[in-house]
Amino acid sequence: MLSKNYTVHGTVRNPLDEKYEHLKKLEKASEKLKLFKADLLDYESLRAAIDGCDGVFHTASPVPPTSVPDPEVELIKPAVDGTLNVLKACCEVNVKKVVYVSSGAAVAFIPNRPQDRPMDETFWSDQEFCRSNNHWYCLSKTKAESEAWEFSKKNEGYEELENRLRMIVDVRDLAEALILVYEKPEANGRYICTTHLIRSKEIVDILKKHYPDYKYPKKFTESKDNSSLTSKKLQELGWSYRPIEETLVDSVENYAQNGILE
Repeated sequence: MLSKNYTVHGTVRNPLDEKYEHLKKLEKASEKLKLFKADLLDYESLRAAIDGCDGVFHTASPVPPTSVPDPEVELIKPAVDGTLNVLKACCEVNVKKVVYVSSGAAVAFIPNRPQDRPMDETFWSDQEFCRSNNHWYCLSKTKAESEAWEFSKKNEGYEELENRLRMIVDVRDLAEALILVYEKPEANGRYICTTHLIRSKEIVDILKKHYPDYKYPKKFTESKDNSSLTSKKLQELGWSYRPIEETLVDSVENYAQNGILE
């Protein structure tokens, strides 16, 4: 990457450790390489390292030098959770492309596999076979890659969305407005009831902060619409409204509780 003139963010346990000095001596490293202290199970450390990157190459996975007492906890869970942490961070900071490095171990462990053809990308190691034969590293790589593909399918998102202005009012605030104009003797005439004028991308940014696992548009096309509405007359009557973030989050939670969103 450095030799091709890319600026590289690398993750290591401790950037000050002398064992990483050879990385700092690579060609163009002094100007193009920045090492970050990170851990696969520390989401914020991964996010900090990934932030600002266009692409991410995920190559790390736990490889214990000896057998471990509890492979589920010490090997498999870190591999799977670490991979998902990387992918979630990539979504949060809008990485354009992820290259995930798996292993032949996720392909080759298949009992009674057909012998008349070479194994290709359609082959997957049998997880139960790996587990029953204590092939824990193979199981960890197979599960981690499987989870990565599943995450990818769930987070493909829409390719494109027009970045239009949206006029939003919380239905609860609308209900309050209806009661207000009914109860206020001085209420008379027409009232516009709207609160937030916000573009599509701003809505997506708010939702991604709270719900990074949902599907979102990958890019936005600009819109020239600049129309707006004002509820000044209604506010002068005593009406107030919720913050947009509260409205959006409560809406998603309500949809999820009622089975509209998974």
